[in-house]
Amino acid sequence: MRAKILLVEDEENFGMVLKNYLELSEYSVDLAVDGDLGYSRFKTGKYDLIIMDVMMPHRDGFTLTKDIRKLNQHIPIIFLSARGEKEDYVSGYRSGADDYLTKPFDSEVLLLKISAILSRMNSSSTPADEKYTLGAYQFFPSLRELKTGVKVEKLSPKENDLLLLLSKYKNRVMPRDEALITIWHNDDYFSKRSMDVYVTKLRKKLGGDESLAIENIHGKGYILRMPE
Repeated sequence: MRAKILLVEDEENFGMVLKNYLELSEYSVDLAVDGDLGYSRFKTGKYDLIIMDVMMPHRDGFTLTKDIRKLNQHIPIIFLSARGEKEDYVSGYRSGADDYLTKPFDSEVLLLKISAILSRMNSSSTPADEKYTLGAYQFFPSLRELKTGVKVEKLSPKENDLLLLLSKYKNRVMPRDEALITIWHNDDYFSKRSMDVYVTKLRKKLGGDESLAIENIHGKGYILRMPE
């Protein structure tokens, strides 16, 4: 079955061209021409991935992403935007996006990013029953679930991949470069800032156990510290 993509783009001509291109690449695509329509489509449809612009009428991309994340924490979201300042990238990742491309962009790069994200969503390199005990938490990477007591929290793909790598390195330095290449497939400035944002998210999710800490080791990487 073809993966289904929600494309939210207010430039209708560009939106139709991109929709047709993605459909020629064997994806099923619904196009919404503003943020409100995108939100309505998302609530009534079932999608594997979302691609959206940032500057849109009625509801901008950052706001739309935050609203979607209230309903679904794990659906992948890619921003396509003419806004390429550092602050835009940071705002995009903080709002909950998984990736950010600036216009004009290479269409083949977009396809590669979509393929990589969907592959991570649809397959797992970890056994189905693999579990990590992280203090008061039970982490199930194949399910992208973090459990404590009766509470179950679903992790986004990047949160899951990053916590898995940190767990494998527990109480040792997880090299920053390894995480960037393995998870972000890039070690540029914006990928580094994105990783910092996701580390902050994981700190909050693990905040119920004071014995756990994700520490930044300057110039090297991060350590997930926990009692032995």
